[in-house]
Amino acid sequence: MPDAPLNWRLSAHPLTLCWFLAFRLASILTYLFGLWFSSNFVLIFIIVVLLLAADFYYVKNIAGRRLVGLRWWNETNSETGESIWVFESPPEERQVSINATDSRFFWLSLYASPVLWIVLAIIAIVRFEFIWLSLVVIAVILCVTNSVAFSRADKFGNASNFAGRALGGNFASRMAGNFASRMMFSGGR
Repeated sequence: MPDAPLNWRLSAHPLTLCWFLAFRLASILTYLFGLWFSSNFVLIFIIVVLLLAADFYYVKNIAGRRLVGLRWWNETNSETGESIWVFESPPEERQVSINATDSRFFWLSLYASPVLWIVLAIIAIVRFEFIWLSLVVIAVILCVTNSVAFSRADKFGNASNFAGRALGGNFASRMAGNFASRMMFSGGR
């Protein structure tokens, strides 16, 4: 996979990849160049937050599933109120069909976006533009949440496949897959 070229034309899901990159770039470009078109901070703030929300939703619910076969969501236990993170990864047979170009674009953008927002946060701090820092903090939180959740989903999917191969047999493979896909993250408890 590391030698797959970064060419969107080789994508198995070019429309999904295009929208994925468009949402990522639109929020950053609107933040950077919004003042060229309007001097209204509130308008730029609202547009960037809406673009960040659309990006968060699209990455979490559509792009992650179609490009790399991973999903995650958060449930709340109605009895205890405890937050439970649930991770889902494709079975081992489906993992070989994941397009290398889609995967590289997804992971590169998933990790580069929070880094870029953190750099923009540092710039806002250095320039003493704390009102813009509030917007950047929202962006960092949304991007990092998706990055951490998809990294965990990928980690647990790989652990499930390793356990299935190590233990052998269809029963062990199903059990390891169920365990890893329902893994709970409760903040170290």
